[in-house]
Amino acid sequence: MKPTDRDLLTSSHWGTYRVEVADGRVTALRDFEEDPDPSPIGHGIVDVLEGPTRITTPMVRKSWLEGGPGTAGEKRGEEDFVAVTWEVANKLVADELNRVRQDFGNQAIYAGSYGWASAGRFHHAQSQLKRFLNCIGGCTSSKNTYSFAAAEVVVPHILGTFRGFLDTATSWESIASDCELFVAFGGVPLKNGQISQGGTGAHVQRAGVSAARDAGVRFVNISPLRSDLMEGVEAEWLAPRPSTDTALMLGLAHTLLADGLHDQTFLDRYTTGFDRFTRYLNGAADGIAKNAAWAADICALPADTIRDLARRMAGSRTMISVAWSLTRQDHGEQPFWAGITLAAMLGQMGLPGTGIGFGYSAMNNIGLNRHQLDFASFPQGENPVKDFIPVARVTDLLENPGGQFDYDGQSYAYPDIRLVWWAGGNPFHHHQDLNRMRLAWAKPDTIIANEWCWNALAKHADIVLPCTTPLERSDIAMSPKDPYLVAMDQAIKPIGQARDDHQIFRGIATAMAVHDAFTEGRSAEEWQRWIWDVSRQRVSQFGIELPNWDSFQKDGWLKVPTPDKPEIMMADFRKDPDANPLATPSGKIEIFSDTISGFDYDDCPGHPVWLEPLEWLGSAEPDQLHMISNQPRNKLHSQLDHGPVSRADRPRGVEPVTMHPEDAAKRDLHEGQIVRIHNKRGACLAELRTNADIRPGVIQIATGAWFDPDGDTCRNGNPNTLTPDKGSSSLAQGPIAHSCLVKVSSA
Repeated sequence: MKPTDRDLLTSSHWGTYRVEVADGRVTALRDFEEDPDPSPIGHGIVDVLEGPTRITTPMVRKSWLEGGPGTAGEKRGEEDFVAVTWEVANKLVADELNRVRQDFGNQAIYAGSYGWASAGRFHHAQSQLKRFLNCIGGCTSSKNTYSFAAAEVVVPHILGTFRGFLDTATSWESIASDCELFVAFGGVPLKNGQISQGGTGAHVQRAGVSAARDAGVRFVNISPLRSDLMEGVEAEWLAPRPSTDTALMLGLAHTLLADGLHDQTFLDRYTTGFDRFTRYLNGAADGIAKNAAWAADICALPADTIRDLARRMAGSRTMISVAWSLTRQDHGEQPFWAGITLAAMLGQMGLPGTGIGFGYSAMNNIGLNRHQLDFASFPQGENPVKDFIPVARVTDLLENPGGQFDYDGQSYAYPDIRLVWWAGGNPFHHHQDLNRMRLAWAKPDTIIANEWCWNALAKHADIVLPCTTPLERSDIAMSPKDPYLVAMDQAIKPIGQARDDHQIFRGIATAMAVHDAFTEGRSAEEWQRWIWDVSRQRVSQFGIELPNWDSFQKDGWLKVPTPDKPEIMMADFRKDPDANPLATPSGKIEIFSDTISGFDYDDCPGHPVWLEPLEWLGSAEPDQLHMISNQPRNKLHSQLDHGPVSRADRPRGVEPVTMHPEDAAKRDLHEGQIVRIHNKRGACLAELRTNADIRPGVIQIATGAWFDPDGDTCRNGNPNTLTPDKGSSSLAQGPIAHSCLVKVSSA
């Protein structure tokens, strides 16, 4: 079960830890000795492994158990559960899957299952779920992410790939060596950089920013929050109105054009469509020049500040960073397109330390200098069902079976969903307008959740299958996003009757006579050995030799060597665009896209534009505030919200909300007061904290509080009771949580 001659190890999205065990119980986690900036978040799991929120046996909602599928879906989230055996649970799930498949077809099963599951390479909940469902005919799936859906769809039309450039972001080492001015739209929030998908060994973002500052790089933080760039770097802080980043970028671009500071040689050789864009900038069609004065009216920044920044960017070796949060606003495609265009005008893309980067410190791996390795993973098989939805259109899917939706140039129909299965995520965290989603959530016949604790997803399910945590199973932390490979040891036996996801699906697969197809005759350990052996073969082609399985288990971890040269995004394209064309129709950077223009979308034309958001301060009522619901610093999304690290930040039991002292005084509110944040969609409670380091007219409340509704109000402070549920545009249909107006009053 575990090694005897070394300390136990585990890895998670927020770091790697040594595990201390006494009398069969985890007593503490110790920070990994290789990590110079360890995250405290992982420690929060120790106290909740066996706490009152732990699910220790299969559970079935009372009405569903008594009346069958489709019974009293409106009681989800309110009704008691009944404990059953695994034998009963497996039969209930198998019978329901067979009923739905036979009566409605596999497309009636929705397995979006979006969210961050285990860091382990094998015990990745979504992979286990999708492999199992593909063995029985497939399911309706989802595309893209809540993190940056708008960019995922639009950037491939501009640069040929988006994720490819996430993985090859110019490294912090190159920035420290060759950058002079780092302009951060949305900041460089170190709290976000605590985490990385698939596990992380050593946190590098703080050191990267510090080294750049020590080397003389000047930082500009463009965000409503001063804290979006760490103290100590003496960053210049510009605080425009939220959701106006595109207008600011257009004002900067116009200044470059008007002053003759753009690099026409670069634009001619490496881009296409700049002439079409300049006509828009100069107001050829609408008579409005998108100059600094125009941008100033929208952003509420001085026009001279915009002009000065543009000139400094042109006169410096400049890196532009656009935060992922910029995509999570109405028309979220536009700031990334405008940012790429601005970088192209400067003509520094593909050079050391400069150009553009997509979300430094959005995760620990952005700017982390590492080899791009193709590790094996648990194979999911082929999904025969072609139906899908954009990931953030869950409520539309459930509300509107048969309805049409646009996506990336085509029109599709929502299938009629009868069964929803979620494993390794929490839609009551990620999704917007939760009160609306909760009503739609009552419609499917059955909802199944693999969960280990009683969060809102588990409470709103019909069948809850208790799963293990990483500390109760063995696995491998082996991500192409991180150089550390870690043997994740099973530190303790599963709590109660909890099973790992693979064991859960093996049991149901047996009940449905697809056990052999699901397992291929391998045990969980044999699958892990298979993943390791295939990965060894793959990386050996890059001149990297991994030890055999037994040696790896004995040592517990290893670090893949760092590349000899720092990563420089788009360097090959810069060197020879003919030999290394982008995967766009032109092979170049498409400032104007004939493809997107051909879709004829009013809300996403063929070049970057300013489009007024659904909700923003420019159209706000006098007592409305703009709410920023950003990532938490004390948990990953909603994971471990019930743990002590998260609870320490909210001693009064609700999420804190930050407000400028002037805004608090206008509303006769005071520090530490419990307030009610509300709009037409719902409300949540929060504890007021005042701070002058936030733009007046803006409030900030982190996401991740477990949804706990009392009518339309979340008692814990989940801001997604307030955020609008609308697609970013017809192109990407991404979430727009950051385009949100609210009112704040005494609770």
